[in-house]
Amino acid sequence: MLELEHGFRVVDVRAQLDPNGVASAVFGRDVGPERLEREFHQAGVVSAVIAAGPRPAGEGYLRANNAVARLSVDRPFVPLARLDGPRDPSDRPAARLRNLTASRQSHHATPDDVEQYGYGDRFYGFALDPARDGLPDAETLDRLDDVGLPVVVRAGTAFPPAAVEATLLRRSFPVVLESFGGFPLDRELMRAAIDLLDRYERLYVETSFVRYRGVLEQGLLEHPDRVLFGSGAPESHPNVGVMELLTLDVPEDLMRRAFSKNAVRVFPALSPGE
Repeated sequence: MLELEHGFRVVDVRAQLDPNGVASAVFGRDVGPERLEREFHQAGVVSAVIAAGPRPAGEGYLRANNAVARLSVDRPFVPLARLDGPRDPSDRPAARLRNLTASRQSHHATPDDVEQYGYGDRFYGFALDPARDGLPDAETLDRLDDVGLPVVVRAGTAFPPAAVEATLLRRSFPVVLESFGGFPLDRELMRAAIDLLDRYERLYVETSFVRYRGVLEQGLLEHPDRVLFGSGAPESHPNVGVMELLTLDVPEDLMRRAFSKNAVRVFPALSPGE
């Protein structure tokens, strides 16, 4: 794919890396760190927030997180620690009942894991996919509050913005909703997430897999400081996400905020020179 030419500094807050190819063979495309870095270069992305891809049930993310941190060294990657948990994030009555007695298994993230990730020098935030990995228990979320680093959350039809509000948004750490909170392609959930931006000042949305121009433009025009560019690489080539923003009918200043300025406030490690 040809390299894009544009005058923006672009950073990406939504990309995944499978360190050993096992998960990608099951869940998605097999793209190693070298190819991923090359695709970012083609799109003019100078730095990217990156997390481990999904692992098989019961495996946990300790090894995958450590591998992502190792592979980020000397690359323009800002690694996140992906967390799993014992709680069912759905709002079904049976799930709420199970959650009353849910307890961590050996593979689930613990408060000590969060402290180790958060106070070390290898990770710059956390990633949650509650619909796939389960939601951490209250004690682990309390430790996320203590650490205060941003948390990127996959929200959508299986974990809608209303569920995010009930479980995460009243806490103190910044939350970045993947795909405007509407994965996959649920326009109404995306608009619900935009509405939440009015009520929660530490809430942000990112743009991966949002194919509706109207939604992207509404978010940028109504909340110019809360929209962050995300590509969804490697499932989507970064060129695709960059072009979608470049073709919006919004002022150039709003594009600059989405491509870089907003993300740097949430993830200072994306700043030039870091």
